[in-house]
Amino acid sequence: MFRSISFLATGCLALLATASAFASEAPTGSSAALQSRLAALAQRARPGTLGVAVLDLRSGTSWRINAGRGYPMMSVFKAPLGAAVLERVDRGKLSLDREITLTSVDLRPGPGPIGGEIQAGHTEFSVRRLLDAAVSESDNTAADALVKLVGGPTAVTTFLRAHGIEGIRVDRDERTLAHDIDGLAAKVDAPPADESAAAKLARKRRGYAAFLTDPRDTSTPEAAVAFLCKLWRGELVSRTSTTLMLEMMTHSPTVPNRLKGGVPAGAHLAHKSGTSITFEAVTAAHNDIGILSWADGRTVIVAAFLTASPASEQERDAIFATLTRDVAGALHP
Repeated sequence: MFRSISFLATGCLALLATASAFASEAPTGSSAALQSRLAALAQRARPGTLGVAVLDLRSGTSWRINAGRGYPMMSVFKAPLGAAVLERVDRGKLSLDREITLTSVDLRPGPGPIGGEIQAGHTEFSVRRLLDAAVSESDNTAADALVKLVGGPTAVTTFLRAHGIEGIRVDRDERTLAHDIDGLAAKVDAPPADESAAAKLARKRRGYAAFLTDPRDTSTPEAAVAFLCKLWRGELVSRTSTTLMLEMMTHSPTVPNRLKGGVPAGAHLAHKSGTSITFEAVTAAHNDIGILSWADGRTVIVAAFLTASPASEQERDAIFATLTRDVAGALHP
């Protein structure tokens, strides 16, 4: 059970506005030290671009580096998707026990248990099971089933806008996003059977280059912090749904070595990561957003997005783990 949820009266938008005021001032003391560490991490990530936003809910102070631009989310979008599903459950429009039928045509590439179960002959899945698979295990098949269930990708964006969250946009499901990254034309389901190796490479280069600059399916670090703040404060879904969502984000078995790699003893992290493929030694998206909390009530939200990085996976993970250690060391030594 996730026990440290804080339902406070102060709204996140007001808090973030206050935090922006803090951020616009020249930081001093420990605040300046943390800002300096963020700048050092951004330098370490070059020639990739690292964007980070940090919000201390106790003081209302925030820290930012490259945080106002959009970054490709990849599976980070599954956290807003999960909240959009639970909001419909809260309104009685959907039941967690509802059974959804999935077959081989619904399979999507990527990690996660649902594909294996479908291939083994299991075709009925509850909404609860799909939600847990999407949020906790980053299952693409489960995510696309839920996207369809809530009314399409733009329904998730509409949900966010209705709660005052700008800067996150969900435009495509997993299938369409993978199709576009692969450089396929809109009405082409698969590459031609006689496609040459040169043509295939050129197509993939076009798709990947376009993905790196595409404004669709992106989030600013600031918007990701706003989303997590409102989730933590119970401003998006009911108390029961908030607890469920945070538990799924806390017990996620996927990607243990990003923000989670630097979590100190006694702290808890509820998080959602996102990763693109690496093509020609460049990784378009290596992300993690999370809520770091301690038993004494101290809660800090961290959102980190790394794009266009030529670094190895180990090097990228180490940047995120260092970020968590720097934040924890500065705010909860």
